[in-house]
Amino acid sequence: MVNGIKPMFVQPNKSSTYSVLGDLYTLLAEGKDTSGAYGLVEVVMQPQSIIPSHTHEQVEAHYIIAGEIEYQLDSQTVVATKGAFLHIGACQVHSFKNIGSEPAKLLMWVTPGGPEQFFAEAGQPVKLPISEEEKRRLSQPPSPADIEKAVELASTKYGLTFPLVK
Repeated sequence: MVNGIKPMFVQPNKSSTYSVLGDLYTLLAEGKDTSGAYGLVEVVMQPQSIIPSHTHEQVEAHYIIAGEIEYQLDSQTVVATKGAFLHIGACQVHSFKNIGSEPAKLLMWVTPGGPEQFFAEAGQPVKLPISEEEKRRLSQPPSPADIEKAVELASTKYGLTFPLVK
């Protein structure tokens, strides 16, 4: 054990996965496993899925595994593709959208850990691997009520602010 963090090995399809607003979030490392140091989440974004402009006190880093994701970082717009890495500073306004016609996949690292629990709390548990029929069902566009619930939870419990949401 180093700095309170035990060695960890995660087998494919052995982590907790959640469907949140049509996208899949797999918690690979949680703050509770890393003494609060970080959380690591694999994200599969459906085509045209968007995470609206927001800020939070944590630092994020994204590594693109597949697809094309357009990021808005403050006033800068960038398109990230396979192999791209982005660092998103604490309190930096950012949003991102899968602009491709296929699902996009990324690794999202957040420090300190803990906020990754939002996906568990806001989402529905999913057992991997999933069938094509289940993928289609889960990738349906979210309802306004689902979006409102997620925004409320994110802002009241997880400290996100949404500068463009009134």
